[in-house]
Amino acid sequence: MKEQQKNQSCSVQECDTDEINQSGGSPLYNIFLLEGNGKVSVDLAEYSFDGKIALFSTPYQIIQFKTEEILKVRKLQFHGDFYCIEYHKKEVACNGLLFNNIYEQTFINLTPEEYSEINYILGKLIVEIEDTSSYADAVVKAYLQLILALCSKIKSQQVIVYDEKNAHHPLMQFKTLLENHFHTERQPSFYASQMGISPNNFSKICKQHFLKTPSELIHERVILESKKLIHLSYKSMKEIASELNFDDENYFSRYFKKHVGISPTAFRENVGISIVADLSR
Repeated sequence: MKEQQKNQSCSVQECDTDEINQSGGSPLYNIFLLEGNGKVSVDLAEYSFDGKIALFSTPYQIIQFKTEEILKVRKLQFHGDFYCIEYHKKEVACNGLLFNNIYEQTFINLTPEEYSEINYILGKLIVEIEDTSSYADAVVKAYLQLILALCSKIKSQQVIVYDEKNAHHPLMQFKTLLENHFHTERQPSFYASQMGISPNNFSKICKQHFLKTPSELIHERVILESKKLIHLSYKSMKEIASELNFDDENYFSRYFKKHVGISPTAFRENVGISIVADLSR
């Protein structure tokens, strides 16, 4: 892997899909820019891609590519302390769109022009990353924000098309139900009952539509909220466990580690506590 960054807060690397497959989870946000075809799994879901794409992952998500040939990738990484996507949501609303969206694929399809533009900005970013002047960090953040803004614009347009196409799909009701009840209801049978369909049929259409089972989506939503509370607040693990309706802190810790790969305490230590937590005090 060719490293193009001395500072670990933000870096751009030239690598390939095989290297990504061999790497484990990290406390960094990732943007992968690549061209080719195959499949990519992000945690529990597997998606097909064909052409030029930009793929987004959050801290400790596991990315695995399945391709007939090894593909070259440009990987942009940044730490939440360097650029907090929640703190900057007024400038770029990418949280819940590019990152932390459990209901949609985690990549966007790019036209040749969009791919070239993002690739060009990455090149400019690399130059600034290697600069040691006092202004370099500010310029790097500006380029990073520009990439996020462009990708958010592209994704939002694709989401509009997706929403219009699936507006009347029965599982749109499931999304609403899950957002309202994930704190207390963890059984697929509850949601199937609320929707008036059998558990088996619910599981089948959920897998077809979201490429995930109902249980996987429920667990992902709980973990997403867990990460949010760990990263965006100073709440203790005991308080977070109680807020998410776990019997105790130890059970919450085991649950989190099972799904994320590290304990919630280690997650907070490595990912950090966002500046947003200070603003809420």
